[in-house]
Amino acid sequence: MADEHEHEHEEAGEAEAVEVPPERLERRRAALAEVRQFGDPVLKSRASEITEFGPELAEEAERMIALMHEAMGIGLAATQLGVMRRMLVFQAGPDAAPRALLNPELEWVSADLVTAEEGCLSLPDVIVDVERPLHARRIGVDVEGTPMRLEASGLEARVVQHELDHLDGVLILDRTPRKQRRAAMKALRHGTHFDPSMLERGAEEDEPSEDGAEAEPQRS
Repeated sequence: MADEHEHEHEEAGEAEAVEVPPERLERRRAALAEVRQFGDPVLKSRASEITEFGPELAEEAERMIALMHEAMGIGLAATQLGVMRRMLVFQAGPDAAPRALLNPELEWVSADLVTAEEGCLSLPDVIVDVERPLHARRIGVDVEGTPMRLEASGLEARVVQHELDHLDGVLILDRTPRKQRRAAMKALRHGTHFDPSMLERGAEEDEPSEDGAEAEPQRS
């Protein structure tokens, strides 16, 4: 996830509070050049289960984690790199350890729902509101194929759900309110910024319906 907004998830206002050195931004741009961007059909495709395990999976996980850090993200799915297998990495906070999860599934989610802003490394400069369960339990395996069961709440639960969506070909645009989706699509077409506060300020005006364009090939 960029925060998977300029982070594959950032806390609101956090990005503005920290001034990022120009050289760090350049490294981020270089990392993002390796991430598939909105409009790439691979983002709308479901990844395949991993059935064979070997040393190359650990190497791939390390590469994904390094790229996630360079891109200033807190989560990354293999499909965002054009690799069609069910693998994701995440690090929900600077004090958390980065982790890789393969063949992930949501075993349980809470009835408590929370709406929060999300960004995505594959949707440059776009932030939208997404409603998700506050707590989640996911199962999967590690890079060696050992079963894992992880309990998560808050940001970590959100990040993992975001990345799992990627593995199923689902984008945050598919989960945000229609009005925000339309405004975000317009920003993506024009290469401009969008966040929910722009609608609150009345900065975004309704435009003629373009359902065909908004439906995209279906999946990011």
